[in-house]
Amino acid sequence: MPEDDQLFLLLRQLDAAPDASQRATAQALGVSLGRLNAQLRAVTAAGLVRIGDRPGPDKRQRYAYALTPRGAAVKSRLTDQFLARKRAEYHALHAELTGVASGPNSLPKRTTTMQTQHAPIPELYVSYDSAQKLKLEAGDLTSWDLTPRQTCDIELLMNGGFNPLKGFMTEEDYNGVVENMRMADGSLWPMPITLDVSEEFAKGVEPGQDIALRDQEGVILAILSISDKWVPNKAREAEMVFGADDIAHPSVNYLHNVAGPVYLGGAITGITPPTHYDFRARRDTPNELRAYFRKLGWRKIVAFQTRNPLHRAHQELTFRAAKEAQANLLIHPVVGMTKPGDVDHFTRVRCYEAVLDKYPAATTTMSLLNLAMRMAGPREAVWHALIRKNHGCTHFIVGRDHAGPGKNSQGVDFYGPYDAQDLVREHEAEIGIEMVDFKHMVYVQERAQYEPADEIEEGVTVLNISGTELRRRLAEGLEIPDWFSFPEVVKELRRTRPPRSNQGFTVFFTGLSGSGKSTIANAMMVKLMEQGGRPVTLLDGDVVRKHLSSELGFSKEHRDINIRRIGYVASEITKNGGIAICAPIAPYTATRRAVREMIEEFGAFIEVHVATSLEECERRDRKGLYKLAREGKIKEFTGISDPYEEPTNAELVVDTEGTDVDYCAQQVLLKLESMGLITA
Repeated sequence: MPEDDQLFLLLRQLDAAPDASQRATAQALGVSLGRLNAQLRAVTAAGLVRIGDRPGPDKRQRYAYALTPRGAAVKSRLTDQFLARKRAEYHALHAELTGVASGPNSLPKRTTTMQTQHAPIPELYVSYDSAQKLKLEAGDLTSWDLTPRQTCDIELLMNGGFNPLKGFMTEEDYNGVVENMRMADGSLWPMPITLDVSEEFAKGVEPGQDIALRDQEGVILAILSISDKWVPNKAREAEMVFGADDIAHPSVNYLHNVAGPVYLGGAITGITPPTHYDFRARRDTPNELRAYFRKLGWRKIVAFQTRNPLHRAHQELTFRAAKEAQANLLIHPVVGMTKPGDVDHFTRVRCYEAVLDKYPAATTTMSLLNLAMRMAGPREAVWHALIRKNHGCTHFIVGRDHAGPGKNSQGVDFYGPYDAQDLVREHEAEIGIEMVDFKHMVYVQERAQYEPADEIEEGVTVLNISGTELRRRLAEGLEIPDWFSFPEVVKELRRTRPPRSNQGFTVFFTGLSGSGKSTIANAMMVKLMEQGGRPVTLLDGDVVRKHLSSELGFSKEHRDINIRRIGYVASEITKNGGIAICAPIAPYTATRRAVREMIEEFGAFIEVHVATSLEECERRDRKGLYKLAREGKIKEFTGISDPYEEPTNAELVVDTEGTDVDYCAQQVLLKLESMGLITA
């Protein structure tokens, strides 16, 4: 095997010109044909290069060379080593000639990263020619269909947004990141970036194997060279990364109830980026943004992270941040996965574009970041800072309770309001980015302007509208004053979120078999149809089983699939302004939560727990199912041999014992009226 420097040059040349003749390759490398052939035999035997026949009359050019995924990964590693050595040589020469070190400590808060913010950063893509060959070869590999979160992750891995990561984390890197925010080589990185897969898929792959990674449409995006396979301690991951093993946290819930049980790690060979059909002109890779900043001569850039629409307070905040840092402004909203229930990114981007002309065009730009947020508070803030540094930014605005998910199971905020700022401040020199503190801006009526809350004297009138109050005003069609938001933003929000009485919604009944769910649901459907105004669809458990899930059994896995299908259909009905009434047993908390998140993206979700006792359900049992279950003739029967996890946060609880159906249905109607979903 050639030494590292020779190997780097050889792999680089073969990747750049895979169809060149051996003579041309030898000349480019400055070696003899004999030595080149020896090197080619060595790298082929090591599995780094694949040699193929090339048709043509010239026998001197009968071979074509292509890097394997493992070869591409080795080339990426050697590129980093080469650049690091050259950088060290530059620093040493600079010190020798000037007597002043050029490294991170030569000036306060001056880092090598800041000095080279305009230089391209490493990407994980192979050349176009190599990608075309690898795409064909990868068609025969075992493949994994990426989840939406994994697709976001792999895009930022491949385009350098997650630099210095070269793929999904190995077990050693993962353990270091979970325990102390450090990878095995000591690099600062706060967030595990792992490929979680199902147990069944994991059984069919082993370290040393290459697998193709496909998007949801089956397009091969990359090849993973598996180096590690392990079962993580998810409780420990939740405790260390998110601060508590509490499923009230959306990412902890995802970790335990959505993510696969086995992690795969290894280097990534990028073939093609995911395709986005929306706002394509606004989506920039790190290197595209760096080139843009270089072209305009921007030396200082402050990034503003947001997952919410921009209102007047945000505008004032960003103006002040740019002025304080004497920097240009990058509005850099997340359009990947955010917190369940957030305004969809299509609406948000329309809001951003509507107010972009309120900013000076010469010093402000906007770009979209396809990031899957984890809502991890302090760690997330450090992560966001590293990502913005990779995009060429020098300053980063860190908000109050930055990326906080809200309250835990005890009703207390997961993170302190300034925990994120403290952690970023602790690491900003190492990150290579300066933090700009978020100022809580409020409107002073007497001066008709926004000012930082901590700079306002007593006796003035302070006006503010919370996020909860804004949602209430939108839901009820109430006025939103011009001092709070821009008319263009309010118009877009009202288009997406009309008053609740015009929105679609889902009523989701859950309870034991025989509890009365279907009976109340039928009565509800009739009453709502009697009122008119919106189409009403009943998704009863037995009816759905017959028409939508006839091939499914009653195992936990199949019951989950059935409920998720109901949730998907209900979300489509809700999205299109209709009313969906669902009446399955839905015994598992995690599945009900997944359905809630699916539907609340488009409208209201009202969970109704029909809390009839097991004894009463057995007494009513006309089909004799409970009797058969107790005799063991029906396996996995909810309430007998399989648990029913009672809801703890249902919008309404009804008990049908000693109560007629009409009264129960009326209770649900009253709840809908109180929520503004139907008119009195």
